[in-house]
Amino acid sequence: MSISSKLVTSMCKVFPTGEPGPALSELCALIGESLSFQLAYRWEGEYRAWGRVEVESELPVGVRTVELVPCEYPCHPWRDEGYLRTEPGLYPDLLREPGQFGIPLVAGQWRSLWLEVGTGGIKAGEYPVKVRITGEDGVLCEESTIVRILDMELPKLPIPHTEWFHSDCLADYYGAEVFSERWWEIVGNFVETAAKRRCNMLLTPVFTPPLDTAVGGERRTVQLIDVEVSGGSYRFGFDKFRRWVKLALERGIEYIEISHLFSQWGAKAAPKVMGVENGVERQLFGWDTDAGGEEYGSFLRQFLQELKPVLEELGISGRTYFHISDEPTAEHMDSYRRAYEAVREELLGYNSMDALSERVYYDQGLVQQPVCAVDHLDKFLSDRPEKLWGYYCTGQAVDVPNRFIVQPGSRTRILGALLYKYDLAGFLQWGYNFYNSQLSLFPIDPYRVTDAGCAFPSGDPFIVYPGADGRPEESQRLALMDEAMCDYCALMALEGLAGRERVMEILGDMTFKSYPDEAGLLDIRRRVNEEIKASIK
Repeated sequence: MSISSKLVTSMCKVFPTGEPGPALSELCALIGESLSFQLAYRWEGEYRAWGRVEVESELPVGVRTVELVPCEYPCHPWRDEGYLRTEPGLYPDLLREPGQFGIPLVAGQWRSLWLEVGTGGIKAGEYPVKVRITGEDGVLCEESTIVRILDMELPKLPIPHTEWFHSDCLADYYGAEVFSERWWEIVGNFVETAAKRRCNMLLTPVFTPPLDTAVGGERRTVQLIDVEVSGGSYRFGFDKFRRWVKLALERGIEYIEISHLFSQWGAKAAPKVMGVENGVERQLFGWDTDAGGEEYGSFLRQFLQELKPVLEELGISGRTYFHISDEPTAEHMDSYRRAYEAVREELLGYNSMDALSERVYYDQGLVQQPVCAVDHLDKFLSDRPEKLWGYYCTGQAVDVPNRFIVQPGSRTRILGALLYKYDLAGFLQWGYNFYNSQLSLFPIDPYRVTDAGCAFPSGDPFIVYPGADGRPEESQRLALMDEAMCDYCALMALEGLAGRERVMEILGDMTFKSYPDEAGLLDIRRRVNEEIKASIK
């Protein structure tokens, strides 16, 4: 029996049918950079078998299998030609530790192993890496490469990167009561993985976030702020909020993103706010609340007045960001303005941002830091804001980068170079772990449903899977997002050595709608690495 095998990059999507390519030659990274590659293999036997993996290297190399996941709705009918596949099927995404029987050898199919090289604290130099698959009769295949570690530490990511964290979905999936010790443990595990992968900002549910919720519906309460009503005034408790922030900072988070103070898509209502009055807990505000009314405005002003000293106490005032409402359109101008005016004075001097595609909100002074959909950036580049962010979600399905499962890995990883070129102040994506249907009508099993109930292209709603032990299982796309941010940091490193003008020359004329493929991106990193190496001799 034999195996066909080859090494390929982390950007390659290895489908069961069709030989993957191109072959990988060697790898190069800065100290501390995330660095992964794959061993693609095809079992030529007639029946299923099991194999073992052996890695020979002075470097620490972790091994995981790349598992297939169901993509029932892989892409929108409106799309470009740059997708790898468009039909429903089983596609590679989930990264999983090998089980007790080893790795699967599936007759007549290509599969892959994900190999992640530990570069933290490693001395500069060249390190051979050999990877073998063995079976009952000995070595079935062996591939080798060279990993070059440059004598420079990768700088930390200098901009905020947020993937919206849905703590209610963790409670629902694991059956862990919100604020129980088990829930806090699971939250900590998922936050730690996010921070490790250079997602350095955390959505923080001061009230239950009013995101992807049907009008009149509600999501599980995850409100961190205790509220007690007494006449026309409110008393606030911040113990849970303090615990959340301290957990986040301990796990490596740098920025705190306060959940939206008003409802999504127009700021017409309040989020669900629970409180205790006369010893009884009840809902104080929600869908039936006039967001611009005096009652809710008074409540928010009292809350913000008491929150700000807590931010000072925790040392995060300058690293805390506020939201009014997510994705307002032109028709929502009046309601958004009323909501903004209700809290404007209290938010003076603090960072605030909102995702939008209409420049008028910035021009009229309603949004301090616009988070612009990447297919609408052109609206903001002339007379651009001092701090302009980017985001993508289900709607950015044509031409621009995204991270859908059936898109090329290069289309995900190119984000880092584009963030640098456009000098964007941060990046936002809405689904770190959204395990609900669209509009949160019902929970889903993310191992069976990757598209929010056939609503969004597979992979859009989440980038980690909920492992059986309360720890997330990573996806290939999460690793690629991490590598995108590493690219950004490497470009910043070269800028410090050679200047921004030289880095821009290397990046060339790429835009958010015209950018290099895998080979082009690898060539850019090769040139960046070569110039860094030459500059530090």
